[in-house]
Amino acid sequence: MKMQKLAENIFFCGEKDRERTLFDQLVPLPEGTTYNSYFVKGSEKSVLIDTIYPPKIDLLLDKLAEAKVTKLDYIISNHAEQDHSGALPALVEKFPEAKIVTNERAKDNIISMLHIAEEKFIVVKDGDTLSLGDKTFQFILAPFVHWPDTMFSYLIEDKFLFTCDFLGAHYTSGDVFADYSQDLLIAAKRYYAEIMMPFRTFASKYVAKVRDLAPAMILPSHGPIYNNPEFILDAYADWTSNDVKNRVLISYVSMYESTKIMAEYLKGKLEAAGTDAVLWDLIEGDTGELAMETVDVATIVIGTSMVLAGPHPAAVYATYLINVLKPKVKFFSIIGSYGWGGNLVKALDGLLTCIKPERLGDVIIKGRPKAEDFAKLDELAAQIVEKHKSLGL
Repeated sequence: MKMQKLAENIFFCGEKDRERTLFDQLVPLPEGTTYNSYFVKGSEKSVLIDTIYPPKIDLLLDKLAEAKVTKLDYIISNHAEQDHSGALPALVEKFPEAKIVTNERAKDNIISMLHIAEEKFIVVKDGDTLSLGDKTFQFILAPFVHWPDTMFSYLIEDKFLFTCDFLGAHYTSGDVFADYSQDLLIAAKRYYAEIMMPFRTFASKYVAKVRDLAPAMILPSHGPIYNNPEFILDAYADWTSNDVKNRVLISYVSMYESTKIMAEYLKGKLEAAGTDAVLWDLIEGDTGELAMETVDVATIVIGTSMVLAGPHPAAVYATYLINVLKPKVKFFSIIGSYGWGGNLVKALDGLLTCIKPERLGDVIIKGRPKAEDFAKLDELAAQIVEKHKSLGL
């Protein structure tokens, strides 16, 4: 794929990677991802904005060669993680005159990860500018979306904002420009849940800052380019707000169907009372989709079987994941079934160190649920419904 013109002397030179199935050995990629890099040619200087994932270095170099880019004055590195910075050693070798423009934190990370000499860097602070002649970049430090070294690069004359990971998506459908489909919105929400949600307060702050800039185009380093920025900004404004939906996530693992029966029954009682509920099988489900389901639910219920006197490892992992992702969930409960004994609640409660949702009643039973157990689930459903009403849901 050749470099694609976005505007006068501004080009996309990234790459789609539909074959990659796992990101950071953690995040499933159902349709792969993109590594977005951009080339800007000014009247006096030229710059590459972010680079590419190391296994794809040759593809970036081929694009630059085909476009007859024989000189690079600058390489802007908005964030040091190697899916964006990984091609820097090859680019510095190919274009020895190029200086890497980044902030102090990113410089330190790049040096430690890629062993590039310190004299190759130009360090910028918040608000600093870089002139290419007829085009000017302004740098906006944006720590903790999602690393402390992240920054944005704003091309003033064209009103193009390069946001690196912020406002991105693991989405490879269509062209380089957003298709504004429901599929894209789901992919962007999933990406937000997996990567940005732990930094929701920071993300909310930078949504407001981006709105103040009123960019004509948002150009992230994963996923499509937004030539209608309000699409993604409106979505982030919703996701980063304190608002939750009248919705319950019941994520469960069931060894011999008892906990599954409980989860299905609870779902039915909630829906009969007008509260939306989604069941999530922790063995069959995709962890990225589980993360997405946590973004705006008011209540999370963990259902688990007992294994060796404690909760099933899948329930432990799910609770740990929910804790570190820090969703804005308001209420939390545990349901489950055991055979001969143990403690399902203590281990899971101990994992909730980053979030502190209000603890509702738990329903822990021996064996398959009986009439009195279903009555306890009725009480839990009624409690959830009333708690949601107290929020005005």
